[in-house]
Amino acid sequence: MRSDEMKLGAERAPQRSLFKAMGYTDTQIRKPLIGIVNSFNEIVPGHIHLQNIARSVKDGVLMAGGTPVEFNVIGVCDGIAMGHEGMKYSLVTREIITDSIECMAKAHRFDGLVFIPNCDKIVPGMLMAAARLNIPSIFVSGGPMLSLCDEGGRAMDLNSVFEAVGAYKSGKATEADLDYYENNACPGCGSCSGMFTANSMNCLTEALGMGLRGNGTIPAVYAERLRLAKTVGMRAVELVHEDLKPLDILTEKAFTNALTIDMALGCSSNSLLHLTAIAKEAGVSLNLRYVNEISDRTPNLCHLAPAGHHHMQDLQAAGGVYAVMNELTKKNLLDTSLMTVTGKTVGENIADVKVRNYDVIRPIDNPYLANGGLAVLFGSLAPNGAAVKRSAVAPEMMVHKGPAVVFDSEEEAIADIYAGKIKKGDVVVIRYEGPAGGPGMREMLSPTSAICGMGLDKDVALITDGRFSGATRGASIGHVSPEAVSGGAIAYVKNGDIISIDIPNYSINLEVSEEELAARRAETVLKVKKDIKGYLRKYAKSVSSADKGAVIEID
Repeated sequence: MRSDEMKLGAERAPQRSLFKAMGYTDTQIRKPLIGIVNSFNEIVPGHIHLQNIARSVKDGVLMAGGTPVEFNVIGVCDGIAMGHEGMKYSLVTREIITDSIECMAKAHRFDGLVFIPNCDKIVPGMLMAAARLNIPSIFVSGGPMLSLCDEGGRAMDLNSVFEAVGAYKSGKATEADLDYYENNACPGCGSCSGMFTANSMNCLTEALGMGLRGNGTIPAVYAERLRLAKTVGMRAVELVHEDLKPLDILTEKAFTNALTIDMALGCSSNSLLHLTAIAKEAGVSLNLRYVNEISDRTPNLCHLAPAGHHHMQDLQAAGGVYAVMNELTKKNLLDTSLMTVTGKTVGENIADVKVRNYDVIRPIDNPYLANGGLAVLFGSLAPNGAAVKRSAVAPEMMVHKGPAVVFDSEEEAIADIYAGKIKKGDVVVIRYEGPAGGPGMREMLSPTSAICGMGLDKDVALITDGRFSGATRGASIGHVSPEAVSGGAIAYVKNGDIISIDIPNYSINLEVSEEELAARRAETVLKVKKDIKGYLRKYAKSVSSADKGAVIEID
């Protein structure tokens, strides 16, 4: 076993002595050492209960004859960090999580790993670590939060509160209305209940073959989640004996499957950023134009919030991710021969899984959309691409042309939106919020929710070199590459410039002549933030553009 390097032989007596200082017996030390990578903390609703998940994983490891050894990693709550400086520290933690797991696993020679993530950056950070380390690994998330209905019978989630703020600011809701959503929209532990980034990535962990059935959809408060965790603990020990490793699973074809399932589910636009980064760690290159090829041939089968009124508990009841996968096989859209963490192929995993509710998971011949839930737009404003969650865009905004209203920060944009200065037809542009320019590539849920809460989501587009929350709906186009601080075209947009958006044809253009754009480049001084300190300063100097996954580049 891998752990034998630090526990066998007379010369390893000092190491065994340190284990015994913690209470480990000789019998425990001899067994496979399974690292339990837990992201528990007391500041993230999706992670507040992960001690219980870890306890169940440990029970499973013990039942299968292994020795569980828990250690922790950090995790940021995007919702709490949203709308202020804190959001600069969200995406950047993905790399810290990956690096810290590498340090712990390499230093302590674990034989296998169980990863317990739940929220946005923690899931991809752990998947990146699994690919980098290539030690037998398996995932079990903390599960999604439940969604309850408001007094009018509408299902609520965190986005309901953000949009209630917009409605309150515009006079469409009272303070009592706002209080109601504040107190009822998030009823307990778990990742926020729509097909937002956290749940997108937990579902895609199943799609990639690194999680068991239900990993992305079983609600956090269900006992079934604890039973799943125990099964995962047992399976972790088996993986060590089978020597089945992440890179046996995370192949190029597995990422094609994941992107296909992403399109069918209508996942967060952030999934493109994260899948690109995970693929890089696995030695696979994802081309964003290829994403559109997959989108063209893959129907969108699910309209979970923010695209529709369904939530994760509904997807679970309808058959979960495996049921969506099975539906896709009816058009031969998946490679079912690929190996997964179950030790079985994709085809074997989904063979007996059926859709139980064809309203939540549409039939392959009657989808919500003929094309996938995500699209990557290219054009003079975004030569290297920009991402949009097409499934959450109103039909009226699929094609739009309007005058730019330009802001150099999220705060400036929010102030004008709340002040009622944005008009129907406008294209709001928020720049200098990219990976390096932000730095940290903040999510823009506050401005998009304000626009929706004011009833402008069918009339106003929002474009940024930053990101959008998976909870965002409307014509919200992010990841514009190159970003402003790198001299991308978005840096040279002026108020009143016409921007044309054509999502069905994957295009986004700034209607300014090349001559005029060249003149603006010559006269414009890019706004490089020079007062950045600490980790953000290091990050800004080494992070790649969004189209490359916003990964740290050291070469």
